[in-house]
Amino acid sequence: MSVTLAASYAACRAIVRRANSSFPLAFRLLSRPRRRAMDALYAFSRLTDDIADSPGEPAAKRELLDRWREALSEALAGRFTHPVHEALHDAVQRFAIPHQYLFDVIDGVAMDLEPVRFATFDELKRYCHCVAGAVGLACIRIWGIRPGVSFADADAPAEAAGIAFQLTNILRDLREDTAHGREYLPQHDRKKTAESLALVNFEIERGRDLYRQAAALDGMLTNEGRAVFRVMSGTYRALLEKIACDPMAVFEKRVRVSKWKKAAIFLAAWPVKWGLL
Repeated sequence: MSVTLAASYAACRAIVRRANSSFPLAFRLLSRPRRRAMDALYAFSRLTDDIADSPGEPAAKRELLDRWREALSEALAGRFTHPVHEALHDAVQRFAIPHQYLFDVIDGVAMDLEPVRFATFDELKRYCHCVAGAVGLACIRIWGIRPGVSFADADAPAEAAGIAFQLTNILRDLREDTAHGREYLPQHDRKKTAESLALVNFEIERGRDLYRQAAALDGMLTNEGRAVFRVMSGTYRALLEKIACDPMAVFEKRVRVSKWKKAAIFLAAWPVKWGLL
C-alpha cells in the first residue's frame, strides 16, 4: 500500500479524533513527535478492538485477528497493507518499542471473543497485561524516562498502572460484562468473599494497592511523561474512588467521573509538563 508517512499519521489522527474517549486530550501535553507516536499506538489499539467489537461469529473475528496479526508482522518489517501501518512502524522504530507489546494487544483482544471466566488473579493479570499493561509499557517508551532511570526500573510500576487501570474498568463495567457472559473477577475471589459487596470492596483494595505500586513511575518519567501519566492515573484513580463511595452502584449503572473532575485533573497537569511541579 502506497501511503506517505505524513498521510499515515493523518489517518491515525483521524481515528483518534473519532474515538469516544477523553484520553487523547492528554496527548496535547506531549511534544509533536511523541504526540504523533501516541496517535499511531492509539489507532492500532482502536482498530484491534474494533475487530472484536464488530458484528459476526467469534470464529470469523478470530480469523480477522489472525490476519491482522500477520499484517502487523509485515508492517514491522516495513511492508504496509493498512493506512496506519507506516506511522506505527515509524513510531516503533523511533522510540524502540518492543514488538511483543503490540502482539500482546492482539492476544488480549482475542481473549474477549469467547465468554470469559478467570479462575485466579494470575489469569486476570495476564489478561490485564495484554489489553492494558502492554500498551502502558509501550507508552513509557514514547513518553521517555529521566536520565539515570532505566526501563528495567520503570517497567514494573508501568505494568502495575496498566493492571490498575484495567481492574478499574472491569469494576465499572461489571453489570454490562456479566450480562454478556464475561466474568473477569477471579472465581477464587468470588468464593472467598461470598457476597457481592465484599467482592467489590476486595477488588477496590486490590486496585488501591496497584495504584500505590504504580505511583513510583511519576518520578521516573520526563516532565511530559509525568504530565500525561498524572492525567491518566488521576482519572482512573478518581473512578475507583467514586466506585468505593458506593460499591453496589456498579450493579445498577455505569459509574463515571464528572467532566469537571476530568478537566481539573487535565489542567493540573500543565505545570507538571513545564517542570513547575
